[in-house]
Amino acid sequence: MADLSELSLLIIVMLLCVSVIAAYLDVLVGGGGLLTISALLLAGVPTIDALGTNKLQAAAGSGTAAIKLLCGKYIRFKNIRYWMLASFLGALLATILVQGINPNAFKYVIPFVIVCISFYFLLANRTVMKAKQRLSKRIYGVTIVPLIGFYDGFFGPATGSFFVMAAGGLLGTPIKKATMTAKALNFASNFGSLLVFAYFGKIYWAIGLLMLCGQVIGAYLGTQLLLTVNPQILRRCLVLMSLIILAAWLYKEMF
Repeated sequence: MADLSELSLLIIVMLLCVSVIAAYLDVLVGGGGLLTISALLLAGVPTIDALGTNKLQAAAGSGTAAIKLLCGKYIRFKNIRYWMLASFLGALLATILVQGINPNAFKYVIPFVIVCISFYFLLANRTVMKAKQRLSKRIYGVTIVPLIGFYDGFFGPATGSFFVMAAGGLLGTPIKKATMTAKALNFASNFGSLLVFAYFGKIYWAIGLLMLCGQVIGAYLGTQLLLTVNPQILRRCLVLMSLIILAAWLYKEMF
C-alpha cells in the first residue's frame, strides 16, 4: 500500500484531518506525533515506513512554525544555530541505527511507547518547572539537545515537549521562550531524520505529501494562537484522541 488510490476516502480524510489537528496541537503543547503515527499505522502503513512518512509531514509542520517565529524575530537563529546542529546530528545518528532494527520489533514497541507517553502527558504538570539554571548553555547544547534529537530520530512523538521541559527545568527558560525555541530544534531533528528515511526509501510520498499539506495549515494556525489557549485542555484532548486511534489500530490487528 503506497498510493492514495489504495486507501478509502474515509482514511484519506482522516489522515488529512489528523495532520491538521496534530500540527496545531504540536505547536501549542507538543506530542502531535502521537496522533500522526497512530493514524498512519491505522491506515495500514508498515511500522518503519510509518516512522519515515511521519517525518516528512512533521518536518513541514515544525518548519512552518520555526520559519514564522524566526521571521518574526521571536527567536534568533544566531542564538540557537549550534543547538539546531546538535539536534540535527542526534536525530541523524539515531535514524541510521533504526534502519538496522528488525521492523517486527517496532510492531510491539511503538504501541507500548505511545501508551506510556500518552499517560505521561495526562499526568505530567508542565507548570512544575522551576526558573533556576542547573546547566550551562554549552553543556546543555552538547548533552541534552543531541540526546533529545536522538530520541526524535529513533521514535519521535513528544520531542517538542521534551525540549520545552528540558529548557525550563535545566536552564530556567520561561515556558513561552522555551516553546518557541523548541520549534526550531524540533525542525532540525525532523529534517535530519527525514534525510535518512528518504535515502533508505522508507517514505510513502503520496500519503506524506497529503499530510504535509495538513501540517502546514495546522502549524500556521497553531503558531498564530501560541500560548493563548489553556494547554492542559489541549493536552487531554491529545491524549484522548491518540488512545482512541491506538485502540482502533489494536482492534484491527487483533481481529
